[in-house]
Formats: sequence, C-alpha cells, structure tokens
Amino acid sequence: MYTYESRQQYPHLAWHETLELHELTAYQSNQLTLFKMVLEDVKDPQLYALYLETISAVEMNLQELLQYFPLAPEGTRNSSKTSDMTGFYAGLLLGFAKTAVRSYAIGITETATQKLRETLQKQLNGAILLHGKIFYFMLERGLYPAYDLPKLLSNDVANANKALSL
Repeated sequence: MYTYESRQQYPHLAWHETLELHELTAYQSNQLTLFKMVLEDVKDPQLYALYLETISAVEMNLQELLQYFPLAPEGTRNSSKTSDMTGFYAGLLLGFAKTAVRSYAIGITETATQKLRETLQKQLNGAILLHGKIFYFMLERGLYPAYDLPKLLSNDVANANKALSL
C-alpha cells in the first residue's frame, strides 16, 4: 500500500513542477518590479498600505520559491547585474498576453450569446497572435531561453533577485 510517508525521495524536482516553479517565479518577479515602480504614485493611504502588504507577501513568496531552484534538474544560479529593463518590459507584455488568452478562453465557455461568442473568439485569436509575437521577440533576443532549462531558471533567479533588491 502506498502512503505519503513511503514515497521515494528524488534528488531533484520533477520536470513539470520545475516548469511551474519557473512560471510562478517569473510572473511574481515581474509583478513585484511593477508594484515597486508604481508605489510612489499611489496616493490613497489604504491602497498604499495594500500595495505594501502585497509587496511584502510577494517578496516572501519569491524568497521561499528561490530555495527550490537548486533542486531543479540541470538548474543553475546567476546573479547577473544588468540595468537593461528590456526583459522586464517584454515579460510584462508576455504575462499580459498569456493572461488575456486564458481569460478569453474562460469567457467563451461562459457565453450564451452567439454574437458575443464570435467577438470573444476573434479577440482570443488576436491575443494568441500577440502572445506569439512577444514570445518570439523574447526568444530571439535571449530574454526567454525556452529551450535551455538551465538558462531559463538562471534568468528566473536573476530576475527574482533583482525584484527583491529594488
């Protein structure tokens, strides 16, 4: 009989959980950078407090997630110090496009009106095309090394550390 306690211990994370670790780290790093960039523009005291709370929570999330990167298969760590924000800005667009694709797909499943369904399908197709353009922009410039897992994870660590240091 299999029990949770009897599971085999592996020397590294599984590939699928490594990729989820990448997605969560990349997304939160971009969002943390954005939250810190706009913080001084938030004038409402309650909203400002919510931003501070969110920043603190995301910083903690990233610090916890970074502990798992040494367990990633073929993973490496990199603390590159670059001030070029092209990767951040491109990642921000990529995250938007990915979220748009998911949101349109969910919206279509909730649509009963044919004309609205057609509109959402058209916009979904546009979001898919945009996502591809942004992805290939990043891939061609080495900003999203999708086919090189060690470099992908190294970029995640560098971006998370950059976001934490702001």
